[in-house]
Amino acid sequence: MAEPESQPQSQPQPFPTRLSLTSHDTALALLPPAPFRPSLDRLRALYDKAYRRWPPHVNLVYPFVRPDALPEAGVGPEPVELCLNEVGVFRHRRYNTIYLCDKDAWRRERLARFRWAVVRALGGAEEVGDQEARGYTMHLTVAQSEDVSSAAHRFLVEKVGLLPAVRWTAAELAVLVRERLGDGQSVMRLWGTISLDDGRVERLSRPGAFYEEGAAGPEDALHSGLPYCFDDETLRWVPFDPEEVEDADDTDERTTLAVASYNVLAEFEWPPSETRYPLLVKNILADDAAADVLVLQEVTDGFLSYLLADEGIRDAYPYCSHGPPDQDDIEPLPSYLNIVVLSKMAFDWEFVSFHRKHKGAVVARFKELGRPVDSKFLPVVLAAVHLSHGLTDGAVAAKKTDIKRIIGYLAETYPGHCCILAGDFNVTTSSASIDAALKKKAISDVTASHLRAIDQLFVEAKLDDAWKASLRNRGESDAAGDEFQGEQGATWDPTANATAAATAGTGGNMRPQRYDRILVRGEDLLEPVSFNMFGFPTEKVGGAEMETPASDHWGIRCTLNVVAPGAKADEPSEEIASLVVPVHLHKAPEHLARPGSVKEALVELGAIPSAEETAQREAALDLLKSVLLDTPAAKSAGTKSSLSPVVVVPVGSYALDVWTSSSDIDVLCIGPFSTHNFFALASQRLRKAAGQGIRILRRVRANTGTMLEIEVDGIKMDLQYCPATSVAERWPHVLQTPASDPVWSLSAQTLSKLKAVRDVDYIRRSVPDLAAFRLAHRFIKTWAKSRGIYSARFGFLSGIQISILLARVQKLLARESGPCSVEDLLATFFTHYAAFDWSARPAFDPLFHRHRLPYTRTPREPLAVLGYFPPSLNTAAAASVPSVKTLAAEFRRAGAAFLSSSSSSSSSSSSDPHPARSWSSLAAPSAASDFLAAHRSYVRLDVQYWGLPRARGAQLLGWLESRCAALLVDLHRRAPGLHARMWPGRFVEEEEEEERDFRGCYLIGLDKADADMGKEQLKSALGALQTVLARFEAQMRADEKYFDPRNCWFGAAVVNKTDLGELELDQRELGGEYTPGEEEEDDEEEEEDEEARGEADAPSGPDTEQEEGAGKKNRKGKRATARRRIAVVDLRADKTKKFRTAADVMNRIRWDPQLDSSDYVVGYEDRFTGAQEKALEAWKSEQTDEEFIPQHRILYFKRKSDGRKVWDRRTRWDELFGNGA
Repeated sequence: MAEPESQPQSQPQPFPTRLSLTSHDTALALLPPAPFRPSLDRLRALYDKAYRRWPPHVNLVYPFVRPDALPEAGVGPEPVELCLNEVGVFRHRRYNTIYLCDKDAWRRERLARFRWAVVRALGGAEEVGDQEARGYTMHLTVAQSEDVSSAAHRFLVEKVGLLPAVRWTAAELAVLVRERLGDGQSVMRLWGTISLDDGRVERLSRPGAFYEEGAAGPEDALHSGLPYCFDDETLRWVPFDPEEVEDADDTDERTTLAVASYNVLAEFEWPPSETRYPLLVKNILADDAAADVLVLQEVTDGFLSYLLADEGIRDAYPYCSHGPPDQDDIEPLPSYLNIVVLSKMAFDWEFVSFHRKHKGAVVARFKELGRPVDSKFLPVVLAAVHLSHGLTDGAVAAKKTDIKRIIGYLAETYPGHCCILAGDFNVTTSSASIDAALKKKAISDVTASHLRAIDQLFVEAKLDDAWKASLRNRGESDAAGDEFQGEQGATWDPTANATAAATAGTGGNMRPQRYDRILVRGEDLLEPVSFNMFGFPTEKVGGAEMETPASDHWGIRCTLNVVAPGAKADEPSEEIASLVVPVHLHKAPEHLARPGSVKEALVELGAIPSAEETAQREAALDLLKSVLLDTPAAKSAGTKSSLSPVVVVPVGSYALDVWTSSSDIDVLCIGPFSTHNFFALASQRLRKAAGQGIRILRRVRANTGTMLEIEVDGIKMDLQYCPATSVAERWPHVLQTPASDPVWSLSAQTLSKLKAVRDVDYIRRSVPDLAAFRLAHRFIKTWAKSRGIYSARFGFLSGIQISILLARVQKLLARESGPCSVEDLLATFFTHYAAFDWSARPAFDPLFHRHRLPYTRTPREPLAVLGYFPPSLNTAAAASVPSVKTLAAEFRRAGAAFLSSSSSSSSSSSSDPHPARSWSSLAAPSAASDFLAAHRSYVRLDVQYWGLPRARGAQLLGWLESRCAALLVDLHRRAPGLHARMWPGRFVEEEEEEERDFRGCYLIGLDKADADMGKEQLKSALGALQTVLARFEAQMRADEKYFDPRNCWFGAAVVNKTDLGELELDQRELGGEYTPGEEEEDDEEEEEDEEARGEADAPSGPDTEQEEGAGKKNRKGKRATARRRIAVVDLRADKTKKFRTAADVMNRIRWDPQLDSSDYVVGYEDRFTGAQEKALEAWKSEQTDEEFIPQHRILYFKRKSDGRKVWDRRTRWDELFGNGA
């Protein structure tokens, strides 16, 4: 406070004979000089309930005289010397007063005599009493506490005792007078002063205030200031003087900025232990924690004194926001738990208070680093926070309020500045913890929604989470694996951190939480490139290596690239940049922008499976894994069994968690065996598990290879296999190896099978917000289905194409505009692709294909939606010109709906007839009826069958649907003047009651491609159309494999809209779920099944005669082997039988649970010593192994138990695979 100006009142007054000293409205006090008051007030503001009502003072006489008698209360001259350098405590009934006093007994006695003289001179000795007057204890109140025996009281006493000594010679006495305020409160103001030199009384014209009134957050300025720096000459920490440092701007020189944050965990017991301090310092100075700026939370006076005494700390961080409290000229930290900022660069800082006492942010400005804007230099700003802990309604509300406060402060005070927000946010992230709190009613549903919406506050402030950004840079994702959602990247983890478990105690919060964060608003200057955690040391305890974390939190560090002006880090090459269509943020209209509205619409539309459906699929997949791997279901939760080298992993929509209730589960198995061996043994095990609800529907050779269609507990699954030994052995880390790694040097067919799992894995790891991606994907898929453009076989969208298109938009949007809500993401998605030039531009991810695009578009590809991994990049192979035109029209329609929604929000009229009134209306399943009324003419493909089994009927319909894409191509080529839009579904007049009968049609709507088409052109186009349809009909009927005129009929014709009749979509799952392909026989598997049931006897020797059997030709002309009752065949007797390789035999012995691999030896040819034998379990199969022996040198396999050869290369004898058993 500036000293109040005074006016001379009169000459020194003589002592009055008697004045009454009974008024609590006045006081005679000694005030410390103004320079000392801020250090005292920094503690008083937090701990003294009289702060702002009283200034820091030492009362001489209180109560004092009545205000009207003050002019008579003169005091004789006698200067007083004081020194406040000792702490004391007054004990009261309900609380304690902690104060400062003079340690020197002589000065204390002198002040007491002086006070007694003043009281006597005023005539108040009788009222005060001789005993009370002589028992006076000089004191300056600093704080109050409750329990004198508590640790909190003792810590506070220690803190007050750390205040630097306040020494001064009092030249005047202050006369204070109470002023009543309108709210029932009162404050003491300065009435005047009495000089101790000459006794002069100086009265102010009006009582002066000690603190500014009406100022917002006056304590913020009190707690702000310049940092301390270490002086090598005096070996002391001194206040930083910016005048002694030349202005410097090393923005152009600095290329990175590392920021670290660490909650060091305060000691809460008295006396505090320093056992952890050395390990904390070691963690801070470790290589993985090295930073330019370090933010610490829960810093106490004792720890900061210990920390700043370390020479390594002083060298690493020359500047610190606070000095060491144990240094005699430096005051203590304001709170018990404090935020401290250390830095390599000079800075100044300010305090921004929060709603609760002791809570606030330290906001540092680094004037050496920033960016010039319009002739102004905007320094980088860092806000360090430590929010309130707890998972209650009040605690969450406080956190949300504090986050809004600091975000708003940064936006208002530092617009355009690069801002970093770092610290311990204490925001519960684990979905398990939130659900448990809801179940126990510890929090309300509103509070749970507030928790989930906190990230949206950062998104709206354009603060990018450095952890998520680093995942994007590494091509990873924050998707939940075995953890609950929100536990990924946990910085407080009682399941892995013993210290965290100890601090959690027996409470309910025992789940990992990502409390600590570093968020960045880069403003094209700072870009997060890496993120790591630290603080994982071990030290010996009792002679044994034990993990003893120094804190209950892991530290976090983020490295930021400092981007040169006009440049962007890690940009795609010029070649790629020229192909990229920029993505610009399009905000959802106000009535669609409410957080959570998309999810509500999906629930309403039934696009989000229930918890029961999710659990059913998880159990079905777990059962399939356990059966295939021959392990107990409880052990098959992982993707890889410890008992076999086979990997079982879901792919497609289930792997991305965007599946719907009607989705199948695509499963890929990866292993070292041949495809034939795998399916032989897999079929055997699946058949044995029929009693567990597993049923093999069919085995088919599809375009992607052999596939088993199975049903597990009512859930349909497609099972495929990929022989890739090196991939299986290195699973799952192999997915993160670069494409140039030798592990991917595989055949095109093998890479094709692995493409699905590699693409899905990359998408999961690379999208910035997987939860938002999943919601948006579900909505787009629901919209595409409702609009009749979701079907890959008809040339429309597929699941992987939606994934690629959406991931591309989300990643580019996050790069240019920062994270956004799912509502804004969808609005941007539809408006972006509404204007996309599909015919000229490929849609691809430029953040994956950064340097070159290994793809050349051909004229026969009207649509290019490029995936990630080889061999085939274009996922739209079935697209045709008509289907692409339909896609473009639907995207334009959806984009226009968002644009018209934006305009109609402020105007009741709109030129567009289809504004998006709600998310549900945009994806409502009503487009099929619109399609039936949208065209004047249609191509009607009628199909009918009777007396066919359901599977045979589905095969017929699936075959027909697979030919429709070719029909659309032919229609466009022969009749380009017509636009043909096909609906990807069957129409029926009424559903057949008989399951073996079907009668329905497929429809293609016809329009003029050019509205100005003349009559002759139209006539020519219709003639060409009739020719195409006649040829298509003839081709269908001529295919004897699928079409049999005895039980099916097909016709293609052009009809008018009025001739369609009453049609409706067929909801039955028939052809649409049928995979076209060559049906395969299961003779080998059936043999093994019979053998397992004891229906066959194994022969006893190599002379066993082959059982006769007649074969028959299959449709491809290959011989199908007749069923036999023996499993051992002498291949010398029949040269047409394939002799299995040594690799097949070795894998069979190792994998087949009915064979004991330890009972077999391998005979092989040594180049120097001739024939040798080696135990099969010791055999090395890796070429990089020193003991590797090429398999072509294997001579035989022999059982050790009976010495019998089960496979012999020279005699072509095979007991294991004789007939595929």
